[in-house]
Amino acid sequence: MIDGLVGGRLYGEAQIRTGQNGKRFVTCKVRATTNDGDTIFVNVIAFDDDVQTALLALDDADSVALSGALTPKVWTDKNGLIKPAVDMVAHKVLVGYRGEG
Repeated sequence: MIDGLVGGRLYGEAQIRTGQNGKRFVTCKVRATTNDGDTIFVNVIAFDDDVQTALLALDDADSVALSGALTPKVWTDKNGLIKPAVDMVAHKVLVGYRGEG
């Protein structure tokens, strides 16, 4: 397992989902920039209640940093180009501000 820290911007909004066991989890995508300026998508899943709450409070394009278990992957875009991606099980989240309410 690779444990890592990813910083980027939320792509879209976080979504609440329910597993077959009835447990709630949250998914989202984070767009991160690599050293050479390319973009990589991080597919995030969160089971921790505090992480879920923080992700659901964010809006599209908000900055976020997440730590957790990483799994590297690849995907093929509509033009047939192979692109890198990362799956993350987020354990902690850091946002630049805290909303009120």
